[in-house]
Amino acid sequence: MPRILAFVHIFVESARLDEVVRALQRLPNIEELSDVTGEFDIVSVVSAKDLEEFRDVLKNKIMKIGGV
Repeated sequence: MPRILAFVHIFVESARLDEVVRALQRLPNIEELSDVTGEFDIVSVVSAKDLEEFRDVLKNKIMKIGGV
């Protein structure tokens, strides 16, 4: 069954960038992470089996990381 792949742009408190990257790397749904310049601080590729799991990852994992 196909999985959802989504680019997620993340704003991060600049002093906590390294901490946020380490926390994101521990999440199994994160396929890729890139530091970027410009409007966002990190662009990630998030995978999920369906929209419900994707929303759960965003709301209950990524958005709960301190500094995001």
